Amino acid sequence: MTDPFVDFPRSVGGWLESAEGASPVVLSTRIRLARNVLGYNFVSRLSPVRAVELVGVLRERAAAAGIAPELRWFAMSELDELRRQALVERHLISKELARSELEAGVLVGDRERISIMINEEDHLRLQVLRGGFDLDDAWSEIERIDRALERVVPYAYSAELGYLTACPTNVGTGLRLSVMLHLPALALVPDELKRVFHAAARTNLAVRGLHGEGTSAAGNMYQVSNQVTLGRSELQILEDLSHVVPSIVRFEERVRQTLFSERRDALDRRVATAKERLLGSEEIATDQALGLLSDLRLGLDLGLVHGIPEREPSRLMVLLQPGHLQLREGLPLGPRERDRARARMLRRELSGLV
Repeated sequence: MTDPFVDFPRSVGGWLESAEGASPVVLSTRIRLARNVLGYNFVSRLSPVRAVELVGVLRERAAAAGIAPELRWFAMSELDELRRQALVERHLISKELARSELEAGVLVGDRERISIMINEEDHLRLQVLRGGFDLDDAWSEIERIDRALERVVPYAYSAELGYLTACPTNVGTGLRLSVMLHLPALALVPDELKRVFHAAARTNLAVRGLHGEGTSAAGNMYQVSNQVTLGRSELQILEDLSHVVPSIVRFEERVRQTLFSERRDALDRRVATAKERLLGSEEIATDQALGLLSDLRLGLDLGLVHGIPEREPSRLMVLLQPGHLQLREGLPLGPRERDRARARMLRRELSGLV
C-alpha cells in the first residue's frame, strides 16, 4: 500500500477548496461531535486492554456503516512524532490524540474532509471539514455520519442530559462548530479586533488561534467556535455561528476597504516587503513565514498581487509547518535547519508566481 505521507509535503486536503464566489475571509468550516460508547469507561479510565478492544470494534463498525467509500486508518502507535505532527497540522487530529499513550488513531476519508478520531478525550470525535463558510453542507454530512454510526454503535446517552462526554462543557449535543477566519485588516487595528472578541463572547462563542484552544493566531488566522453545548440545541448553536460569522466577515471586509482607500501606499509597501522576504530570505521561522503569507494573501484578495493561484498562500501555510517540512526533507531537522529548509521551499514554490 502506498504511504500517504509521501504526498503530505506537497498537497493539502480538499477542505481548503471553497465554493466559487466565497468570501476570501473564511478559510474553512469544521463541525465536530463527541460521542462515547455504552459499556466502556471514559478514555481517562480506560484500561490498555479495553482500549485495544474498543479500537477494533469501532474500526469494524465504522467500515460496516458505509460512511465513505474509503476510510484510511492511522494508528498512533505506528506513527513517529513527525507523522503525528503532520496530522495535527492538517487539522485531521488534535494535539491530545497525537500525545495518546493508549491504543488510538484516526479514520480519514473523502479527501481529508472527514476524520473520525478514536480514543481521544472521548471514544469518538467525528469531524467534517469544508472549505469556506458552509455550515449547511457540513452539518448535513456529519448528521449522516452520526446516524449511520448510531445504528451500529450504542452511544452513552441520558434522556435528561443528552450525549455523555468526558468534559462537562461538551455534555448535551457534544457539538463543536468552528470557522477559520483570516483577519489581517482587523489585526492591524487592535481595538477593532477586541470588539470582535467581545461580540463573540456575548454570543457564547470563543475566538482561538490557528490550531484551536491554547494556540496563537499565527498568520492572522482565528477560529470562532461555540464554548458550551449543555442546555443548547444543535439548532441554537448553528444559529449563533450563522449570525456572528457573517458579521465578522463584513467587519473585516469594511476595514480592508478603509485601509485600501486611506493607506494604499502603506499596504503596497507591506505586500512588497512580504514578497521580497518570501523570495529572498535564507532562513525564515514558522511564525514569520505565516505572517508574510498572511500579508501576501491580503494583497491577493485586494488585487495588489497578481499571478498567484487563490489557494496558494493557504496551501503554503500548511506545507511550511515543521512536521510537513521535515517529511519533505526526509529526516528530523534542528530549528535552524528547519528555518533554512522553509526558506528554500518558499523560494521554490513562489518563484515565477510573484
